[in-house]
Amino acid sequence: MRTKIQHILFFVYVLLISTTAASAQDDPGSYMTSVSSAHVEMNQKYMAYMSAAAHGRRARKVEKLRQAALTSITNSRYKTMDLPYYKGDNTLRQSSIDYINLCYNVFNEDYSKIVNLEEIAEQSIDKMEAYILLQEKTNEKVRQATDKMNTANKAFAAKYNVKLIDSQDELGEKMDKAGKLNHYVNQVYMVFFKANFQDAEMVKYMNDKKVNDIEQARSALLKYATEGLIALDALRTFEGNGQLANACRQLLNFYKTSAETNVPKMLDFYLKQDSFEKLKKSFEAKSSKTKEDVDAYNTGVKEINNASNQFNQLNANANNGRTQLLQAFEAAEKAFNDAHMPYYK
Repeated sequence: MRTKIQHILFFVYVLLISTTAASAQDDPGSYMTSVSSAHVEMNQKYMAYMSAAAHGRRARKVEKLRQAALTSITNSRYKTMDLPYYKGDNTLRQSSIDYINLCYNVFNEDYSKIVNLEEIAEQSIDKMEAYILLQEKTNEKVRQATDKMNTANKAFAAKYNVKLIDSQDELGEKMDKAGKLNHYVNQVYMVFFKANFQDAEMVKYMNDKKVNDIEQARSALLKYATEGLIALDALRTFEGNGQLANACRQLLNFYKTSAETNVPKMLDFYLKQDSFEKLKKSFEAKSSKTKEDVDAYNTGVKEINNASNQFNQLNANANNGRTQLLQAFEAAEKAFNDAHMPYYK
């Protein structure tokens, strides 16, 4: 039996740099503070959503939090639109509105696509890759918007001689870390999913005794396990924590050994079983059986029984090993996210 691993989903960045104005010119500094203050509620709702999704709740299960985030984004937009121009200059105010609008579109449109893809992502490797790619593209979209908003802040400050002190507040630090963590988890998860999906396909074909399909799945499993191990070595750790990658590595080593050694032995049983069925059919069809016929049949029975016992033992070991390692990976994934993804309400 395969353990279904719930994919951790959290992807939204926000404005990461908290800008504090320090200048004798209080008016432009205060204006900048008013603009950034309009984002506070929105950012808090973002983080609440990201935290809930990261700690084991699927995207569709946190729909209420998404709706709450949309409401807070709308409120932030109204607050910003209520701000006046600064001495006829609308650049900073408009940049903030543009940023908030993009965040709204991400939660309202892009995220809806992600929720829909989540429902079918586990059906194939291609669909899972599309699912994760959409998350990564959405991350990049918001990151670029964040950079643009930061640039607008700096330009406004330079224009009005406001000295900026760039500081990372606690919420900003949590969101920054969540974005990096999401990217890392996605990379490990995709390595895991490719091999795990192919193993499941192979098990299905083995249950159906489709020898050619088993061989193709075995070859693909060996490929994904080998490539995955190389990818994990390149990925290394997250902030010195290799727990998730190590759990994935143990599973891939199991799959690699299975594909290289154990499955060929199990395939040999199917070939012997096919040969024995032919021997049995021929033996039973004979109306008169010689001693040689009986001896050959008895030898065949002994060989197939031995092969069957070996097959059953290999199959039991494979099922037990797979279950234990999948459970270990699931536990490592939870522990890893609990250790690195900040809780936020």
